[in-house]
Amino acid sequence: METKMANKFSYIGGGIGLTLFAIFGLLPGSFIGGALGLSLVGALFGMPVEPTLSSGIIVGAFMLIGIFISGLLFISLCTLFGWLVGAAIDRIARPKKSEKEAHKILQV
Repeated sequence: METKMANKFSYIGGGIGLTLFAIFGLLPGSFIGGALGLSLVGALFGMPVEPTLSSGIIVGAFMLIGIFISGLLFISLCTLFGWLVGAAIDRIARPKKSEKEAHKILQV
């Protein structure tokens, strides 16, 4: 089965997902990850959190993890949606077997 449209639409969906991530996912991902990291640092070292190197590294790592998860979700879900749309178009546009056989008979 040819999946030309499915591949094209998956690339388009990935590009749209990357754009949506840059607009809507980057800042909230870092904010949520930073809040989780700050909660973890507060549980480990006690509240109020002092600005030490170890607490900064933990919060920064959680911010990066939040950004990574947000990007992964945006890009993979948009790519999957684009692939599904392309696969549906491939399925609809694919000729039926009887049409293929009739075309082969006419060529011979």
